[in-house]
Amino acid sequence: MTKKNRDEKKLTKDQAIKKLDTLKKDLFNIRFKKINNQIENPAQYGEIKKSIARLYTTIKNIKWQRRYYKVLLLVQKMTKL
Repeated sequence: MTKKNRDEKKLTKDQAIKKLDTLKKDLFNIRFKKINNQIENPAQYGEIKKSIARLYTTIKNIKWQRRYYKVLLLVQKMTKL
């Protein structure tokens, strides 16, 4: 696992959404540069798309962790009764 992946997994949901917005804007700009043949690094397009996919996965995992935690608390409360 690269350092980049570890850093993305440590983000909060709000931070991940903000980073996702900036990456989408970057991807939009790179598409125009690609069309006009002004792009310096063609591999950057694929890297940004992969980063966006990783952030979507991170956001999804955060949601599942919250649901799991809520269920766990509910089960603990039920067992104490």
